[in-house]
Amino acid sequence: MKKVFVMFVFMALFTFLVACNDGDSNDKDNAQTDQNIEDANSEENAEQTGDTSGEEVTLKIASWSFGAEGDVNLDRMMVDAFMDKYPNIKVEIDESIAPPWEESLATAASAGSMPDVFAVSNIPTALANEWLLDVSEFTSSDEEFALLPQAVTESITYDGGVYAVPSAQHFLGYFVNKDLFEQANLEVPYLGMSLEEFEEAVRNVSDINQGVVGLNNTFSVPEWYPVAASDDLGWYTFNDGFNLDSPEFINGINTAKNFSTNGYAYETLTADQKANFNGENANEAWFNGGIGLWWDGSWAVSSFQSEADFNWDFIGIPGQRNVVAQDFFGISSSTEHPEEAYMLAKWMGFGKEGYMKKIEITDAEEALNLNGVPLINDPEVLDAYFERVNVPGIVEAYKTIDQAVVEPFKTTPGYAPARWEAPTGVSIGEEANATMGTLINASISGDINIENYATQINELANSKYQEAQEAISK
Repeated sequence: MKKVFVMFVFMALFTFLVACNDGDSNDKDNAQTDQNIEDANSEENAEQTGDTSGEEVTLKIASWSFGAEGDVNLDRMMVDAFMDKYPNIKVEIDESIAPPWEESLATAASAGSMPDVFAVSNIPTALANEWLLDVSEFTSSDEEFALLPQAVTESITYDGGVYAVPSAQHFLGYFVNKDLFEQANLEVPYLGMSLEEFEEAVRNVSDINQGVVGLNNTFSVPEWYPVAASDDLGWYTFNDGFNLDSPEFINGINTAKNFSTNGYAYETLTADQKANFNGENANEAWFNGGIGLWWDGSWAVSSFQSEADFNWDFIGIPGQRNVVAQDFFGISSSTEHPEEAYMLAKWMGFGKEGYMKKIEITDAEEALNLNGVPLINDPEVLDAYFERVNVPGIVEAYKTIDQAVVEPFKTTPGYAPARWEAPTGVSIGEEANATMGTLINASISGDINIENYATQINELANSKYQEAQEAISK
């Protein structure tokens, strides 16, 4: 009887232990199932928000496009949209960075308080100051970066590294008042017209006594003329150095002088001549139908759409190439969060998702406008843009954007002194040591002959280019 009882107790205890083990196993299985569900939910949330790390990150960004503190504009709204998409990334607009821009950045750098992302007014200067991070780690695998125009990516590549993120893009060139030419029974200037056709159009439409003139100004002519006259030269003759002693540059100066001294440009008219126009300044004369061709950037499109009551279009510059001007973000070399900083710069700049968000915001906010043409050649982005900004000349210009020339002020070492700032040693008027800008302006106004100084200023421009290159490589 005792044996039976012992056996019974043993079997009961065994059954209890097995049950306990089964319970532990079930609990573990249930816990694992709950964890799998939680992980799946987390992945789904990450996919929806873009937050893949979960790490709390704070970034600072600075740009003149934010305006003054308290302003409501597209870029400030884009920052808010970025934080909505990436809840773990807090973005603070650094209001302490303000004009003069480079001085403000230098102050922040010396204090160890550089913003993670900042607008760059001059990439070579920022490189020489060691402010910029090489972001080629991110751009090399970014399929959207590969959709940028080749000239743009080349302009921000130095010694194999990529040191800026394109943030905005604009076409530079002429806008035409089509009505003015048609009323005068003249052929309307068009995108891709020859230099000869362009010069003839400027001359033929001008009638000062009737308050009509061909151009608003002439001082951009020597910069774009080499692009139109030669396939081998860029803006202001640049092509791995300056070519200011070239026939193309000299012809550009003389063409601008011809326009200026013969009454074909509003800004060079006398006060008595301007009195014939309907308006107190060039801007008013344009909108009142007194200027045939207006030099500007595509940033002016929104104002033309809202204010011009005549038929107009964009015709760029003469010839088969167009000119684009770029804005750029830099990623601070001292940032602790380079990947997130690149994500922010891309969202605010060239990225498809960010640009589509800009369109969404401007569609909902009547007071806001798209600023600049799309940076990447993506069909969905382009279709959305041109549905809202239907300017035939810009549509056509975009088709050849891969061959466009980049306006080099922000990207070419030494450009500012080579174009405006460097003292030439030449006495002009009251300036005993006139700057490059003064000398070129004096050539356009006819006070001096550019042929007498072309070799001298070419050597000076290239010396400034070399100095700036050396500053970067130190």
